Amino acid sequence: MYNPQAVCDGGDLDCGSGLLLIIKKTMDPLESGEILEVRSRERTVSEDLPAWCRMVDHEFLGSEQGEGTTCYFIRKGQTQSNLNHELEAAKGYQWSVRVQSGNQLTAKVHTRNHTFVAGQPADFSSKVDAPSAIDYLLASLGSCLTVGYKALSSKRNVVIDHAELSLKGSLDNILYHMEIEEVGSPKISKIVGTFYVSSPSEEDLVEEIWKETLKRSPIYQTLINTIEIDIKLAIVF
Repeated sequence: MYNPQAVCDGGDLDCGSGLLLIIKKTMDPLESGEILEVRSRERTVSEDLPAWCRMVDHEFLGSEQGEGTTCYFIRKGQTQSNLNHELEAAKGYQWSVRVQSGNQLTAKVHTRNHTFVAGQPADFSSKVDAPSAIDYLLASLGSCLTVGYKALSSKRNVVIDHAELSLKGSLDNILYHMEIEEVGSPKISKIVGTFYVSSPSEEDLVEEIWKETLKRSPIYQTLINTIEIDIKLAIVF
């Protein structure tokens, strides 16, 4: 339908999770009036991208349905978006949470449009009223790596049939945390796990994306400097 001068592939990213920055970076070298093709598998882009184009004075030309992906076409407008300003704003973004004391030994955590409950810092009972801080820390690492892996795979058009990460963490001495003993440390001493991936792609590519995921993970790169982390990659078929 159109003859684009540039193409970018956002995979499964939506407009709120980095797709717009990818679009802006690809569009920046184009002259006014030239066309950018944006490929995406995320359904919300069909509504959010035209709205963004209207807001920044680009012309949304339409879309074409492909095999497993949708191609969107944008004609660059006269208004020059300040890409450097957008990138600097992204670098300076700060995440914030608000934590209130809850019922008994719990806390209520508010972050953006979500609220959840946290229990005792380190509770090792088999059943708890709310996940502990240790549970959330392991979940934070696990979700960062799992979703990060899928995002990087999507950008490279690598199909992932299934991905699952199993993690276990241990403290140096939980009895110190509980004031039962005065030796040792309450810190997390080790995290071990296995990341299971099923994909029709070559094993070398699957492993390459995993290494890149570890390299670019905010949570992993923060923890690896203070905690021994051993996560093995297991490719399953």
